[in-house]
Amino acid sequence: MLEYNTQREKLVLPEYGRNVQKMVDHCMHIEDRDERNRCAQAIVDIMSNLFSNQRDMEDFNKMLWNQLAIMSDFQLDVDYPCEVIKPESLHSRPERVPYRLTPIRFRHYGKIIEQLIDIASEMPEGEERLQLSLLIAHHMKKQLVAASNDGVDDDKVFKDLAFYSGGRIVLNAAEHQLRDFKEINQPQAGSSKKAKKRK
Repeated sequence: MLEYNTQREKLVLPEYGRNVQKMVDHCMHIEDRDERNRCAQAIVDIMSNLFSNQRDMEDFNKMLWNQLAIMSDFQLDVDYPCEVIKPESLHSRPERVPYRLTPIRFRHYGKIIEQLIDIASEMPEGEERLQLSLLIAHHMKKQLVAASNDGVDDDKVFKDLAFYSGGRIVLNAAEHQLRDFKEINQPQAGSSKKAKKRK
């Protein structure tokens, strides 16, 4: 009767396969320590050959010995050539990263636009501030076009820019014209083939 993998014991590291796991299990039951050490080294060599494309990776050899210890459930008593991972470290969770959540007034513009407007608002009046403000306005228009199916006029962008900056950056459509951004419609799959057939 056939034995299916679903009926067998679950592998600790499936990427090495069942044969390598059997070698590890065999190694654990070798009584002579020197022979057990040689067996462990042979298993690591086989593991290395299975992933030879990763040999240039830093600490590759240490990773193999760590994985050998893991496959033996840390029960393999051999002379490890390096310090291997501790069982308690295997399931440890990283510390929670504190994220500071700040509200975004217009989500389609994003948080970076808000930060750039704050930077531009603090700059002294002059050409550099004007050029940065226009770059921001161009990007705002592009974002607005992507978020809206309706037409987007420059007055709307300049109004939002003035609102964001608390009235410190005021541009108008009479003096400044923003680039037109058109939403690019992706061609449907197979449309190019149909066009060729029509020809």
